[in-house]
Amino acid sequence: MSYWLVALFCIVLAVGPAVADDRANLIGTWKLAGGEIEFQDTGERRPLYATDRVGYIIFTREGRMMGIIEGDGRKAPQSDEDRARLLRTMVAYSGLYRLEGDKWVTAVDVAWNPAWIGTDQVRFYKLEGDRLVVNSAWAPSTNFPGKIVRVYVTWTRVK
Repeated sequence: MSYWLVALFCIVLAVGPAVADDRANLIGTWKLAGGEIEFQDTGERRPLYATDRVGYIIFTREGRMMGIIEGDGRKAPQSDEDRARLLRTMVAYSGLYRLEGDKWVTAVDVAWNPAWIGTDQVRFYKLEGDRLVVNSAWAPSTNFPGKIVRVYVTWTRVK
């Protein structure tokens, strides 16, 4: 039995510095470089919004994450349909985050979609130098009712 405790202790010691290194490497501002959405039922992948999308994600030393992605063609609204379109062409949320292996989990406390407030948003990530490659877990789509999707995004560090 003590062998398993020693083995577990060694694993915790080995993983701890890696998580601390990732946290230090995540801190800062990242700009959206590209993104796709994948549909679970067909495996189809489409561009996330279109070519003129823009977004930023920020990780602070205090453990807060803030992110926003805007889609293409956004203009000041003139009608209720315009306002609805604005909601469909963006994602924005913030909260305290924690690292768990190859994922970060954000406890959302503010979001463009009130349904996200009070939830944990899970993102799988990989750091590749000044690139942050991220994908979401499978989840119901806010823009495609009845569809289960996941999103892939690539971010580049802002210098």
